[in-house]
Amino acid sequence: MTDTNKPSVLFVCVHNAGRSQMAAGFLRDIAGDRIEVRSAGSMPANQINPMAAAAMAELGIDITSEQPKVLTTEAVQDSDVVITMGCGDACPFFPGKRYEDWKLDDPAGQDLDAVRPIRDEIRTRISQLVSELV
Repeated sequence: MTDTNKPSVLFVCVHNAGRSQMAAGFLRDIAGDRIEVRSAGSMPANQINPMAAAAMAELGIDITSEQPKVLTTEAVQDSDVVITMGCGDACPFFPGKRYEDWKLDDPAGQDLDAVRPIRDEIRTRISQLVSELV
């Protein structure tokens, strides 16, 4: 059961192992319990991208306990804001939801030096999102 006064955000990328997990980690860290956070992938990976986890750990945010999850229609229906990151047409669309598509490089297969700028761009976008929602 969701708290109707609390906005909910769903982050979606293909593997739910990098970008969407970093975004969810930042949103939990910045917004605390003021925003409900979900993440999912259209084709979830087996585990979190270790470089994404390392980049987040540099900022004191631990995402290693998260597991990639499959995108469900229910997750979209239960969210106020749906932010996609390169999942294309795999995301179901429901009228009345706020959709944003964030164009971000995929950290898959990248080294830590390449993942840091992606992480920092996500943090900037999350800060803006929090200021809009709370």
